[in-house]
Amino acid sequence: MDKRVLLIVSGGIAAVKCPELIRTLDKSGIRTRVILTRGGAQFVTPLALAALSRDRVYGDLFSLTDENEMGHIELSRQADLILVAPATAHILARMATGLADDLATTALLATDKPVMVAPSMNVRMWQHPATQDNLKRLQERGVMIIGPEQGDMACGEFGMGRMSEPATIARAVGRFYRRSDRLKGRHALVTSGPTHEPIDPVRYIANRSSGKQGHAIAAALRDLGAETTLVSGPTHLPDPAGVTVIHVQTATEMLDACESALPADIAVCAAAVSDWRTDSVAPAKLKKHGAAPEPLALIENPDILATLSRPGNLRPGLVIGFAAETDNMIDHAIAKRRAKGCDWIVANDVSAGSGTFGGENNTVHLISEAGVADWPKMSKQSVAEALATKIAEFIAPAKV
Repeated sequence: MDKRVLLIVSGGIAAVKCPELIRTLDKSGIRTRVILTRGGAQFVTPLALAALSRDRVYGDLFSLTDENEMGHIELSRQADLILVAPATAHILARMATGLADDLATTALLATDKPVMVAPSMNVRMWQHPATQDNLKRLQERGVMIIGPEQGDMACGEFGMGRMSEPATIARAVGRFYRRSDRLKGRHALVTSGPTHEPIDPVRYIANRSSGKQGHAIAAALRDLGAETTLVSGPTHLPDPAGVTVIHVQTATEMLDACESALPADIAVCAAAVSDWRTDSVAPAKLKKHGAAPEPLALIENPDILATLSRPGNLRPGLVIGFAAETDNMIDHAIAKRRAKGCDWIVANDVSAGSGTFGGENNTVHLISEAGVADWPKMSKQSVAEALATKIAEFIAPAKV
């Protein structure tokens, strides 16, 4: 069966990456038909896109020839997926408000097919509340979001808003086609991000976790058909589309949210939960008085992994923990699995220089009763996909 993507190229400098995106998709057996907006045509030519897609490029809504031969309704219906790349702040706003003032937005409004967007804009435009509100509204409608990434921009600034590379977008499209119902009917619970334990109204105890690995795992389990609940500490990541997300701040709130989400078939505790919190939170900001402050009295936080692993009727069938270590990683992770009572531990090195916290890649070791499996260094997305596949093999083995 042919795989067909309707690619909408809007008016951003990242449109120059679209020829490479089309070429990459084509190598994966995915055919592309292109709608090129007037803004997009300022950065890439219709001829280049037509040559690579081996199809005509559509641009003008009011072309009588186009509407007679391939109208905007048919354009959207004959694709499996609509992909907007680059998705500028402008076209995201038009999508969110339902405007249909050109061929691209008309096709988007007329479609009943899944929609995926790859945002691309200046860091301030990305951070603007209007853009974030538009993204949230689109996600609530099921629009899938790829990226953006942090990096250098054409405007000379550095920050979040750079469009994901063509290979990354192509992998996301590939995952869309590989979606299965292997975990359909199963409930997966995933924790992600750090926790923030308040000291006073201003300060808190935290760690460097970005939440990228946990969020990727939630999305990968969703892609295998699982009904997925993500309990997330404070991060700067967008909520994965099609996932129920519960936002929390502290370890106690995270445990309460996890227990409220039970029963679950699968639990993956990827959050970097603070081990300690202060025994009391100061009602006002603690002040300096020219002398050493009083020591903070700390008490242990609840152990979420051990609690979910505890035998009982509500224990998930598979409980997986993460061990973020800086030394003796395997030994510590093996000991942690035994102490917590979980089924698997995913051990990873977060020592200085590893680039794991906040980075895009991870090197993990899967520890189970069967032993230790060493995985090669790969992207956090690839780690998530590999782990989700392992989970599916355990929960729902393929029939021979």
